[in-house]
Amino acid sequence: MNGKILIYDGSFEGFLTCIFHIFEYNLKDVSIQNEFLIQNGLFSENETIITDKEKSDRVWQGLKGKVAAISATKMYYAFLSEQLGIENILLDYLQYIFSTKKKVDTDFTHASVLKTSQIAKNVSREKHRMEAFVRFKLTKDEIYFANIAPDFNVLPLISKHFKSRYADQKWVIYDIKRNYGLHYDLNSLEIIQMDFPKNFDFSKTDDNFFSEKEFEFQKLWQDYFKSTNITERKNMKLHIRHVPKRYWKYLSEKQP
Repeated sequence: MNGKILIYDGSFEGFLTCIFHIFEYNLKDVSIQNEFLIQNGLFSENETIITDKEKSDRVWQGLKGKVAAISATKMYYAFLSEQLGIENILLDYLQYIFSTKKKVDTDFTHASVLKTSQIAKNVSREKHRMEAFVRFKLTKDEIYFANIAPDFNVLPLISKHFKSRYADQKWVIYDIKRNYGLHYDLNSLEIIQMDFPKNFDFSKTDDNFFSEKEFEFQKLWQDYFKSTNITERKNMKLHIRHVPKRYWKYLSEKQP
């Protein structure tokens, strides 16, 4: 691969800083790569771009002046997909937008516009499923804890929902796939990282960490679920379509 590779820190602000750099220096034959997923080309030149919030904000504001709000949101959702090469799909999309005075963000004949919309739709679906399927467990410290491992990096997208819905409770939602989480302490929401015991099983409710009340609640919930389940009308195919098996590990009613 020839040309220049811009390497950034994996953040959305870092990506937008790369976009600013490309337009500022009118770079051609350039690609953007996450520093954690670098694929060096044989004859490429690498340049590390330091995240600059002022520059990223300028790109974001400029973008919102050129496209509908939903199109800007789709770009952010697509970025959070972490799909290999998503940065360069979005780069192509942004170059198309800024190359003309016409509104082109709904021009689905353009490959990167269509691809961005398709990827964003998948991320949006995962966001809504996480909001529906997350189950909290009460710890001995009186904090409600939930672990997730979504296909896409949707934690930034679900924070508003849970902060609003559980405003009167202390809680943590932790993405064990990406090793970071959200902690709400009744006042503010912050990003955290945690160290878990080496053999900690996230699929089990360990009595060393979780409250006795949690075990009682899970038993009540499982009994309720069984009592409302009409065996004669059971339709597993339909059930799995609405609640795919990969989400069962989050649900108390699905635990043995």
